[in-house]
Amino acid sequence: MRASQNWSNPIAHLIRHQPDTARYYFCPATLHATALRFQSGFNGLVTYAVKANASEEVLTNLVAAGVRTFDVASPVEMRAVRAVCPDAVLHYNNPVRSPDEVALAAAIGVASCSVDCPTELDKLSVLPKHTEITVRLALPVPGAAYDFGEKFGVGPERAIALLREVAKRGFTPAITFHPGTQCADPAAWGSYIACAAEVARTADVRIARLNVGGGFAAHRNGPAPDLEAIFDHISTQTKLHFGPTPPALVCEPGRAMVADAFALATRVKALREGGSVFLNDGIYGGLSEARDIGCGDRIRVISAADGTTRNAQPIARVIYGPTCDSLDRLPDPVALPGDIAAGDYVLFDGLGAYSQSIATRFNGYGPEEPVTVDCLS
Repeated sequence: MRASQNWSNPIAHLIRHQPDTARYYFCPATLHATALRFQSGFNGLVTYAVKANASEEVLTNLVAAGVRTFDVASPVEMRAVRAVCPDAVLHYNNPVRSPDEVALAAAIGVASCSVDCPTELDKLSVLPKHTEITVRLALPVPGAAYDFGEKFGVGPERAIALLREVAKRGFTPAITFHPGTQCADPAAWGSYIACAAEVARTADVRIARLNVGGGFAAHRNGPAPDLEAIFDHISTQTKLHFGPTPPALVCEPGRAMVADAFALATRVKALREGGSVFLNDGIYGGLSEARDIGCGDRIRVISAADGTTRNAQPIARVIYGPTCDSLDRLPDPVALPGDIAAGDYVLFDGLGAYSQSIATRFNGYGPEEPVTVDCLS
């Protein structure tokens, strides 16, 4: 997916072209600034979790911003990264793979893989012995919008046995974890780091690196998350629990890296007597994540006539998408200005993560290719 020509901001494009289909607006400057924020603030290697947004414009701009290592989950993602950066380093951290996928990963050349059970480690036997194998740890740690531990990862006792086996087979041993999506509590990382250090000590295995995962929260509601507080806590806790010779750190932000670089513009198709609103996009398109973690409160309503922002007293309204499926509605009412009108544009800021990746063309709807803008305000 390629972004079209530059505009100053979304409103300028909307007023000029009056699009009747949902549109993404992409700001490379915002993406660059976020990449630099991670690279300057995090005390280790910053990688990008491609699953959050695998579009060509995102990958190309991240490479331009200095990102050279990518967390990939499939051969398709591997090829997408190598297409824009042939010498990119690939971390294959989807813990469950078919033998064919592992063979393709070996042929493409991955530098690191995660495991969470012995049978998955067996599949990796075709990889070179210098490959880093990271044991994925899972703990019942609160603080995220939803937990990844139910699907992936092992508890401390099994992690100890698996880490020993990784070292025994001659791979480069490491530990990884993921605190869960939209995690804004630094303590979640601290709990995992403490446990990872104990696992390594008990296993009597010196790990090369500690991958502290993704989970960094993007700005969806209220004040923006304090990423620097999390970076500082990770550094402090790693030194505290691992001592004077801690492992090198790795992180793999996805959502927090790319979310703010995009806005989604939808249009009001109709207003119903009861106050409900029909938009030209919904849960089968760019608003798919609203079912799981809400749509956030970073919403603007723009008059299609003159580009002004509607600012009347907000009213909680049910929002329906455009498809002929009654399930196509946001799960909770959304506060929208009381003077909203048919034809207005509703902009959802901070939707650069997963929105593009998950959107479908069900019923012929769905967002069009992104328009590049200088800024999103």
